[in-house]
Amino acid sequence: MALALASIGVASAKDAKDAKETVVQAASAVDELPPGQEVSDTVIELAGWIVASKDNQGYPFAIMDKAAAQILVFNGDGRLRGAAPGLFGSAKGDHTAPGVTGIALHAIPGRDRTTPAGRFIGGYGPSIDAGRVLWVDYDSAVSLHPTATGVPSERRVERLASVSPDDNRVTHGCINISPEFYERIVHSTFEKGGVFYILPDKEPLEKVFPEFAKSRAAKQAGDSKKHARSAGR
Repeated sequence: MALALASIGVASAKDAKDAKETVVQAASAVDELPPGQEVSDTVIELAGWIVASKDNQGYPFAIMDKAAAQILVFNGDGRLRGAAPGLFGSAKGDHTAPGVTGIALHAIPGRDRTTPAGRFIGGYGPSIDAGRVLWVDYDSAVSLHPTATGVPSERRVERLASVSPDDNRVTHGCINISPEFYERIVHSTFEKGGVFYILPDKEPLEKVFPEFAKSRAAKQAGDSKKHARSAGR
């Protein structure tokens, strides 16, 4: 259900002829989301806007919903490749604290362990201690990588597998996904880079994605006018 909804959102940016094909393609997409967990209207509408406006410039892209602990991955043409739960920064916030990238992970204050929100152009590159990694935002030292056992008390594998998104805030700021989803979907999709959209925890959507918010507001206003005319008949 979640994947079908997301695909319909993307298809709404195309003509009607493509809509059926896009939904059929979703059936072959990888769905690791918990049973019954839906994708938000904001994510669906953002995906449609990205494709319609060509904001991704033909590159593959991912939309990350921190509140729902979800990651949706798309090809450059907007076809959904898969959706999965993710782990995000333990602190709620939409900015990277000054100087946080220059200190050891264990020394980062709890309040600064955030996953920044926004639009990022990322790709694979070297790291100091983990070899070649997929950087979502190199300047903020935020990467997307498979979850590992790490510190046993953090229970990252168990948190990722839980049905509720409430316990998925545990990292120092990076985004964790299952090794299976990483190898099967993420690695091949972003081998040559891509665009990453991370929804905010606190900042208004208008501030993080102003063009999308403007387009969304205009569409809602148009829908309201149509409804008003229909109701008056």
